[in-house]
Formats: sequence, structure tokens, C-alpha cells
Amino acid sequence: MTALAHQEPQSSDRLTADLIALRRELHQVPEIGLDLPRTQGLVLEALRGLDLEISTGTNATSVTAVLRGGSGTSHRPSVLLRGDMDALPLSERTGLPFASRNGAMHACGHDLHVAGLVGAARLLSAARAQLEGDVIFMFQPGEEGFDGAQLMIDEGVLDAAGSRPCGAYGLHVTSDAPAGLFTNRPGSYMAAFCQLDVVVNGRGGHGSRPFQTRDPIQVGAEIIGAVQTYITRRFNVFDPVVLTVGEFHGGTAPNVIPDSAEFKAGIRCFSPEVEDRLERELPDLVNGIAEAHGLSATAKFQRVLPATINDPHHAEFWASTAKDLFGENRFETLPHPKTGSEDFSRVLDEIPGSYGHLGVGPADIAPEDWAPLHSSRAVFDDTVLPDHARFLATLAERRLATEAAERPIS
Repeated sequence: MTALAHQEPQSSDRLTADLIALRRELHQVPEIGLDLPRTQGLVLEALRGLDLEISTGTNATSVTAVLRGGSGTSHRPSVLLRGDMDALPLSERTGLPFASRNGAMHACGHDLHVAGLVGAARLLSAARAQLEGDVIFMFQPGEEGFDGAQLMIDEGVLDAAGSRPCGAYGLHVTSDAPAGLFTNRPGSYMAAFCQLDVVVNGRGGHGSRPFQTRDPIQVGAEIIGAVQTYITRRFNVFDPVVLTVGEFHGGTAPNVIPDSAEFKAGIRCFSPEVEDRLERELPDLVNGIAEAHGLSATAKFQRVLPATINDPHHAEFWASTAKDLFGENRFETLPHPKTGSEDFSRVLDEIPGSYGHLGVGPADIAPEDWAPLHSSRAVFDDTVLPDHARFLATLAERRLATEAAERPIS
């Protein structure tokens, strides 16, 4: 039996109350991007009194905390656990008594991630004497489009314990899945994200005489249709690509053909080989169509985030831990990857590990009314926080014990 299994019921009740209170306090003061001073302050206060080596970021308000286990040899393994902290720029419409009123919202559940990771730090600190290695707690700002994971990597989070972790684990809540349901899968888990920025350069003129112009709006629209056809006809449906044009700008009046038009597309895929093809072929397709109409175009392809890929061994360890703790009926292997993107992929590019989700759909709301992540109506059942914390803590405890047992005695 592990050290975490000996927790007293009274301390468990107190932890539950503390984590829910912390989550709701965080929910009322959401902050966006890399500068989260109030969030950082609440995290530091929540960790106060624990025997942790704590450092804060230089270029962002990150928090890195290292717990030194009391057992093990001089060749100590370490494990990394991550929770992201930033919110989204939208006004909350949940009507909750602790709803945000500052124009931002924890609509992706990062307030639960912070509270869950704080809970794991408290559980593991209580079991410190039996831990056979060290644990890095990565409290990360800037997940929502600011690449905060890479910034923390650049500032040394992966080396915070003195040696690179033997495993890295993360858990993301989801508001439209049953509360308490854990999910992950081996291999591709979440999509890579790329961006295509296109400017079509033509020759403007009067809307009544298009034959005297080179219409960039019409050609831009043709390019958009062509890239969608290209996606469906040139790529294997079992290694898919999702391309969405979210912006199209051109013109200033209905009777004026402009000199240029531009659009921006977000592209998601699941393998580096597909990314390579997209980067190579999409600009050629855009330029070829523009030239066929006597226009020119510029196409900038940018790789924003790599795919989140779970190491098969660590994904199985993640899944077996969930099933051992909570029962077979509270875990599902996803049949397909998720098409969203996640900058924990930066960590998994460096360290073997696994990422997955935990359902937090409220029991008092009908499932068909559960709002998805990033919705201003998203509601999260924070009574799962003790399970969230216990799961992360057990992942670390078990991985350290496994690594210590497998390492040769020097």
C-alpha cells in the first residue's frame, strides 16, 4: 500500500474544502497571458508552509516548486506534474455566485488545474519521507496562445530538480464530459497547430468594370475553396488535417475592387510528416492559383505548436493508475485524438510522459446543456478536485517507485 493511501478522513475533508475554496477564489480573478500576478500570489500563498524549493519566472509569472523526497539514492529520479494558470478574454455568463466580473473568464478550467496541482503538492508533501525521488510542480502561465510551456522550458523548469524528469504528466478538465471520467490514449492525443497567412495582390478598380482589374477578393475566395479540396483529396483520412479560415479581409466599399485581400487559416494535424507536407505544398498551391489569374500572392506558413503525443508506455501507466484508483468504469481510452491543441506538447517533446482529460460536467445540469470549454456558459463540477489531486500525486509516487526499483544499485 502506498503512503498516499494512509490519508486520514479528516485531512481529506479539509483538503477538499481548501481546494474548492482556492478554485473559486481563482475563478473570480482570472488573468490572461503571461502576466498573472494575482494568480501567482494565490499559488504562492497556497504553497506556503510546504517543504518546497520555490522559484518564480523571469519573463512570466510562472511558479516552479520542487519537492525533495526523503527516500532514494544519490541518483534520484524526478517526475514533473503540470497545471496551467491563465484564463480567456471573454465575459462570463454562468450566473454563478463566484463568477468573474473583470471581462476575463476561466472558461478552459485552468483554475481547477491550479487547485488540483496544489492539492497534489500537499498530498505528496505529507508523504515526503516515503517518496523515492523528487517532484517538479510546474505552474504555467500563457497556455492560451502564448506558448508559456516553451518559455518555462527555456527558463529551466525541466532541470529544476537537478536531473531531467523520468516522466511528465498533465490532466485537463473538460466541461462536457461526465464528472469523474478519466480519458487518454497512446500516441497522437491532441493536434499540432499551424497558421497560414495569405495576402493576394491584384489591381483595384471600379466594381462595374471587373475586366479592367485583377480582383483579389474573387481569387482569394477561389484559393480558400481550393485549399479545402486539397485537404480532402491529398491527405489520408486516417491521418487527418483540419483547416479553418477564420479571417478574411478585403475592400472598403461594395462598388470598389481593392488592390489586395488577405485571409488567415488555422490548421491542425497529428504527425510531423503531414506538417512537413503542408509547409511545403500549401504556399505553392496558393501562389499557383493566384498566378493562373494574373495576380500574385504571399503565403506565410507558421508552425505554432507541435502535436501532443503520449508515449505508449506512459499512457498505459496513466490509464492503469486511473483504473486502480477509481475503478474500470471511470476510465475510457479515446478512439481518436482530440483536434484541439495544447502546449504541454512542448514538454512531451522533451520528456516521455502522458496527458489526458477528466470530465467535470455538473450533475445538476442535463448533459445536452453542458457548455463546452471556451464557452462563456461553461460550468465545472469542482467536487472532483480531490480526485484530480490524488490522481496527479499517485502518478508521481508510483513513477518514482518504479524508476527507483529499476535503477541499478551503484
